Amino acid sequence: MTPAIGAVTPIPCTTFVDYGMWFAQRYVGPVASVPVSLVERAGSGFSVRLEDGEELEAAAVVVATGLGALAHIPHRLRHLAPAGPGPRGPLSHTSQHTDLSRYAGRRVVVVGGGQSALENAALLHEGGADVQVLVRAPRMRWGERPQLWRPVSRRLAAPASARMLLFRRALAPAGGWWLRDRVEGVVPVRTSCRIRQAHVDGPEVRLWVEGVGDDRVELSVDHVLAATGYRLDVDALPFLTPAVRLAVARVAGSKAPCLSGAFESCVPGLYFTGSLAAPTFGPMLRFVAGTGFAARRISAALTYQVSHR
Repeated sequence: MTPAIGAVTPIPCTTFVDYGMWFAQRYVGPVASVPVSLVERAGSGFSVRLEDGEELEAAAVVVATGLGALAHIPHRLRHLAPAGPGPRGPLSHTSQHTDLSRYAGRRVVVVGGGQSALENAALLHEGGADVQVLVRAPRMRWGERPQLWRPVSRRLAAPASARMLLFRRALAPAGGWWLRDRVEGVVPVRTSCRIRQAHVDGPEVRLWVEGVGDDRVELSVDHVLAATGYRLDVDALPFLTPAVRLAVARVAGSKAPCLSGAFESCVPGLYFTGSLAAPTFGPMLRFVAGTGFAARRISAALTYQVSHR
């Protein structure tokens, strides 16, 4: 049955992935799945070294690496995993998971109050885990059901300071409207709380959580899942040499790169897109919806650069 106009039908994950693969095959061509180990300046361009030992020379480099290297773990939790967080240890980050079935029958605390925290909490609960969520905010926030075909009444051109404020506020932690029934009244959520201490005690993790006033509670769990977001920081990109990272100017009040209208940093030929471009261009750059705008700007700049060599 065809949905009525204005109805919202979520796109299945498999359909989304299949579309991405189809697009790559049709418009991109062969893609080498080889990690980049080093990007450094070489004359007027760059030298790019791959982990398999191959070295490439490039006139320009576009950093579109997503959020993987930018995962944030609060300092009060980092010592739980001295060798680094991971699904098999006492602490992990949501970015490290594609399958939560390993936690069936285990006690898990999810730290965070955004979509990632709440969606993972729902999946853990539905997969048989004993899960609860710890949120710093005094209440949960839920998105509203979208209204399709709503016209854009006006467009706003804002100065850099206003764009940065919009970037920080527009995507405050919140859960999707479609997720609410799977969490609210189903998964225990503690609001207005902070983790004051945490340590590994044998096979368990012990947490001391402070709530409103002097309210404190001790929790013993098998795993802590940090749904604590990402920090947009050029210095977190290990493949850029220290000299390149140091040369990249940052947006005032952040560690993200300051970019031109073509997404180029102050290092000639070095471009950034995706979330690292959001503080310059706005939160839409964090989503697939922003890729069209970015791709047109970057491709036009690269075409001009090649034609004027």
